[in-house]
Amino acid sequence: MAIIEIDNISKEFSGDIVLHPVSISFEKGKIYGIIGRNGSGKTVLLKIISGFLRPTTGTVTINGISLGKKNEFPKNTGILIEKPVFLPYKSGFQNLKYLSQIQKLINDQEIYKVLEQTGLTSAAKKLVGKYSMGMKQRLGIAQAIMENPEILILDEPMNGLDDQGASQMRKLFLQLRNEGKTILLASHMQEDIHELCDKVYRIDAGIIEEIKI
Repeated sequence: MAIIEIDNISKEFSGDIVLHPVSISFEKGKIYGIIGRNGSGKTVLLKIISGFLRPTTGTVTINGISLGKKNEFPKNTGILIEKPVFLPYKSGFQNLKYLSQIQKLINDQEIYKVLEQTGLTSAAKKLVGKYSMGMKQRLGIAQAIMENPEILILDEPMNGLDDQGASQMRKLFLQLRNEGKTILLASHMQEDIHELCDKVYRIDAGIIEEIKI
């Protein structure tokens, strides 16, 4: 059953087509890889699905609800697009606590659990300003998954991670898929595509096609 339906969406900026019309459906409980060079349109696609950009044509429907003026952002979705930004003078835990107050869906215990899942238990009380790039990326992943969303939209989630950290996150993403999550994953890493993805789409000059893995 499709949880995300993309119907004939395209995107233009000042007359330049950055995403040609495409229709795709994404099913529950699968990981979908999206690959392409920088500037190919993959981040634009993810931003449209996340509600950060409006498509020039077409519609995005998530759980039967179309994104639009009344529903600008998809519900029950965790998002990590581009470099995560946090308050440097607050700890990792405090940053997640602050963000959790928006929807008030989780408690402190659940925040500590997600810090453990992403390998940040020992850094929970450390100021984010003293985090390495990899630790900030882990915190970005923690923020995306902390409210137990049905859908995860992740743009280059392994950026800044060493081999051990990337391996740990792959195991986490497979666990989340096995729990029924739907994951859209843009990555340039072959290990991510071959070890994680059920289906893979390549974007080149704004044109999307499914490829075999």
